[in-house]
Amino acid sequence: MSKILIVEDEAFLVTALKDTFEAEGFAVDTATNGDEAMEWIKKRRPDIILLDLLMPRRDGFYVLEELKKNPEWKLIPVIVLSNLGGDAEIKRALEMGADDYFVKAQHPIEEVIDKVKEYFVGAKAIKPVRVKKEKAAEEVPPAQAALSAAQAGEEALAEEKK
Repeated sequence: MSKILIVEDEAFLVTALKDTFEAEGFAVDTATNGDEAMEWIKKRRPDIILLDLLMPRRDGFYVLEELKKNPEWKLIPVIVLSNLGGDAEIKRALEMGADDYFVKAQHPIEEVIDKVKEYFVGAKAIKPVRVKKEKAAEEVPPAQAALSAAQAGEEALAEEKK
């Protein structure tokens, strides 16, 4: 089961996101500040993190910095979900390693949920797959599987445009 960590101090948003993701079959945990988030990440590595930037105690920028300097955690996708909508804050978060950035007031919750699902679809595409060759099955390396999946997606898009 895919694990999502929601790091957010607004209770209403936490409840809405948590309930929706759990209904979709995801395992969800929550943290209300950067310290709680880091403790949770140390205990149980999430597959993706939804991260607010403005929180009590330690903020989201702290969490991003800690994640990206640790080799075990730096590849965990981080989607920032914040009220900060200025170009400087967005640029800073993306330069620090955030994978996506949503300004809460500008994006419906469904858009965030769809984006998270995209990450899991991509993750499934890069797992090793079995391919039959004449008489035997052969293990395909994850990188090759990801490339094949990306090429298939590009071909499908090209077909749709025709």
